[in-house]
Amino acid sequence: MKRKSQSPTRRTATKALGTRPNLRNLAVSHGKRVRLWRLLYGHGPRNGSLLVLPLDQGLEHGPTDFFPNPAALDTNFQFQLAIAGNYSAIALGFGLADKYIHEYCGQVPLILKLNGKTNIADDAEAVSPLAASVEDAVRLGADAVGYTVYVGSPRQDHEIREYAKVRQECERLGMPLVLWSYPRGREIDAKGGKGTLYAQDYAARVALELGADIVKLHEPDDKTAGCPEPYASLRENNAERLRRVVRSAGKVLVLFSGGEKNDDDAAVVRKVKLYMDNGATGVMFGRNMWLRSLEHATALTKQVHRVMARYPA
Repeated sequence: MKRKSQSPTRRTATKALGTRPNLRNLAVSHGKRVRLWRLLYGHGPRNGSLLVLPLDQGLEHGPTDFFPNPAALDTNFQFQLAIAGNYSAIALGFGLADKYIHEYCGQVPLILKLNGKTNIADDAEAVSPLAASVEDAVRLGADAVGYTVYVGSPRQDHEIREYAKVRQECERLGMPLVLWSYPRGREIDAKGGKGTLYAQDYAARVALELGADIVKLHEPDDKTAGCPEPYASLRENNAERLRRVVRSAGKVLVLFSGGEKNDDDAAVVRKVKLYMDNGATGVMFGRNMWLRSLEHATALTKQVHRVMARYPA
């Protein structure tokens, strides 16, 4: 029987994925495998990609993030969006999960964020202390935990030591670990800044070296001034920078952040396609979704689903 030829879009997507890791080639325990399966195939796009709705901005940025859409101040708003939009997971800190998830049990997987900080203190020596445990995540029925490491901060030694304990507990309890690998601190600023390819590429490699299962990163910008060599001499386009970062993450599933809200829906969708074309497993978009009305955000999420459907793993 003659094999049906792929459409140009599918051929492009398949080629772009290349060696993108998937559940079949991840060396993880049975518990992690079950929970990752629920995230990758039981919810969301259900094709090995991930669409995550985060709500850690209230702690990290304060209430001002909600001013453009006051309805989003109520965590029920994000849960309703996560369910209506068929997200792979919702990412919450302990307080929000503990107080709200009972109304939505089993309807959307939970990623429990274990640490966090306010933005009141200066980021020159950024540190994100623990506020919850892996056992809390098990008790709340989570399918993964999240942990932030501020790569390059003068206080990264504290976070990495705490991370090691969290990772060991994740291994013991079969819990996937999502690393928010965020370059921060005065030394990062002195070497070009947190958004550079140098910083984001290093953050991707740190996630692999520290044993994360999934990493959240930001899209690297085109700034090279102040960066160490050879990054200072690189002249790469958006796609090339993204592919470099994904390669550095190795067998860690890569999620790219949406960052600040973009009012142009088409630009948000193009960003998702760019990330998926260049090897990402998915996206973690918060403000780009929940700062819109529920109806608007749900409609935009459906557009994102149509893009992600073209990238099975």
